[in-house]
Amino acid sequence: MRVLLAILCLILLGGARDPILVPEVSQHEIQVRQGFTGTELLLFGAILTPEGSRAGQDYDIVVVLKGPTNAIILREKQRIAGIWVNAASAEFRSAPAFFAVASSKPIDKIVDQKTAAIYELGLPWLQLSPIGAFDPAEQRRFSAGLVERRVREGLYKEDPRGVQVSEQVLYQARISLPSSVQTGTYTAETFAISRGRVVASAVARVEVRKVGFERLVAQFADNNGFFYGLLAVMVSVGMGFVAGRLFALV
Repeated sequence: MRVLLAILCLILLGGARDPILVPEVSQHEIQVRQGFTGTELLLFGAILTPEGSRAGQDYDIVVVLKGPTNAIILREKQRIAGIWVNAASAEFRSAPAFFAVASSKPIDKIVDQKTAAIYELGLPWLQLSPIGAFDPAEQRRFSAGLVERRVREGLYKEDPRGVQVSEQVLYQARISLPSSVQTGTYTAETFAISRGRVVASAVARVEVRKVGFERLVAQFADNNGFFYGLLAVMVSVGMGFVAGRLFALV
């Protein structure tokens, strides 16, 4: 009897294996040229069993597209005697240049807050890693200020209905990148969630890079910072001189 029960448990466990995700993106490389106005990424894929067949269970999908992370110092402005000056500041170790989340349902209807925080499934759970010790309330205020600013710039966004799932097999999401998007490597991480638990995840990568004249200028600025600054000043002075002469003739 015990042997039969053990065999039955093994069969049930073997049949309840977690699915796998097969992700893909419409562009693995985005080229930024003169006049670049932004682009739209299509993130799509399939939810399959380990044998490669249809999963046959209801899953929610969350896609997180994250840009390169950088250290950033956020300064607060205060008006003193009619002049705006820098006041308090906070430094963050790993603020992503771009962060977007698309899901098949609102996040709070898919997972609990702890799971959302572990996987950074939304702007409220974005881990910015502040540097230094300061008051938690101040930390939250500066973090909220950074997120709010980048939301206005179109660099941080959420779409609680941005993922379409077809027949519990295929999924797709569209995320737009603005013209101000930073170059570097972007990661598109897809999560399959069932009953509040992340049961599968997969990562695809997208490279954003400058090409043509913009790439040459960026390389010159990175490798020759002093001369690039000097050249920028000379160009500005020259343009001001030419503009002054033209207005004088008018």
